[in-house]
Amino acid sequence: MSGSIDPTRAQFDAFKGLPRDKPVMMLNLLRLKAQASYEDGREATGREAYGAYSAASAPIFAGVGGEIIWRGRPETVVVGPEAEHWHLGFIARYPTAAAFLQMVTSPDYQAIVFHRQAAVEDSRLIRFGEVEGSAGFG
Repeated sequence: MSGSIDPTRAQFDAFKGLPRDKPVMMLNLLRLKAQASYEDGREATGREAYGAYSAASAPIFAGVGGEIIWRGRPETVVVGPEAEHWHLGFIARYPTAAAFLQMVTSPDYQAIVFHRQAAVEDSRLIRFGEVEGSAGFG
């Protein structure tokens, strides 16, 4: 079974159907391949390929006003399937959903996203909007 690496057409359309003028946070969970799978046959680990993606995408991400507001390495599953493990998690904030769309559809991003596709075994990318809350969990 192959993992989730890129959005399906239905998922991308659902994202585009939501408001585009408000800030969004994107929760990213990543499981990397031991060996990257580049179509051109180049050799790299999944971590090396993801590092190449991170370095190449950073100026594009910053150019649309994106920022990483939290990152971490998962240590143990407290609630959820024990078999579902991740190597890296982070939350990226975009000033608007339109900024995220601008980034992922830009020719510069399209030219480098193959590093991510070669590196990632499985991932989750979940859009969150901001809500007001109290000091509690709700």
